Amino acid sequence: MMELEIIRDGLRLHGLLERPDDGRPHPLVIMCHGFHGDLGRDPASLYSRIARRLVAGGVGVLRFDFNGHGRSDGDFSRMDVCNEIEDLIAVLRHARSRADVTDIRLLGHSQGGVVAGMTAGLYHDVIDRLVLLAPAAALKDDALAGVCMGRRYDPAHIPDLVDVPGAGAVGGHYFRIAQLLPIHEVTARFAGPALAIHGEADTVVDPAASRRYGETMPDCAVRLFPGLDHGIEGEDSEAAIDLAVRFLTV
Repeated sequence: MMELEIIRDGLRLHGLLERPDDGRPHPLVIMCHGFHGDLGRDPASLYSRIARRLVAGGVGVLRFDFNGHGRSDGDFSRMDVCNEIEDLIAVLRHARSRADVTDIRLLGHSQGGVVAGMTAGLYHDVIDRLVLLAPAAALKDDALAGVCMGRRYDPAHIPDLVDVPGAGAVGGHYFRIAQLLPIHEVTARFAGPALAIHGEADTVVDPAASRRYGETMPDCAVRLFPGLDHGIEGEDSEAAIDLAVRFLTV
C-alpha cells in the first residue's frame, strides 16, 4: 500500500494506491466515496473490502479523499459535485501518467457514483469500465425539493449555509449547483460497460435512481438486491461486492 498526494488547484488530495505484487502493469480502479465519507481506511469498510478482492484478482486500486473530506485539504462547506469532479479529474490525470497502469476503471458509491458517472461521460474515451453503487442521482431532485438528509430549506431562497444532520455545514452553493446538474445527460456519453448496483432496502436513495441509469446509458446493467441498504450492507452485501469485483476484473 502506497500513500499518495495529488495536487488539484493547490489542494492536496490524499490517496492510497494498492497493486498486485507481480510487478507487471495492471488495470486500475479509482474509487470514489460518498457525501461526508472518506476512502475507508478501516479494513472492515466497504472500500477496503472491495480493494482487497480487486488486488487479489490482479487489479490495482487507487482510493482517495475528496476535498474537505478525510485527510485531504479543503473545507467541507465549500465542497460540491463540480469540484469533486475536478478532484477526480486530477486523480485520473495521475493514473494516466503511470507506466504501471493499463486500463482505467471507475467505481463510485452514493454521491461518488454521481461524480464517477459524470466523469466517465466526460472521459468516455479514457475510462474502460464503470460501477455505480447506490448512485445518489436523487441529490438533484432533493435540491429542487429543498431537502438534504431530513434537513429542509427554501429551494427558491437557499441560505449560504445549510446545517445537515450528521454532516455539518454544507455551502448553499452545493444545492444551487445540484439543482441544475445534467447528471444523466453527461453520464450517458459513456458507452462502455457499466453496472449499477442498488439495494431495495435503501432508505436514502430510491432504487429508481439506478434504474434510470440503466435506461439512459448505452450499456448499463442494473442489479437490485432485496437485502441491501444504502451503505451496501445487509444480507446481500457479499453478493453485491462479488458482482462488482467480477465486473471490474474482466
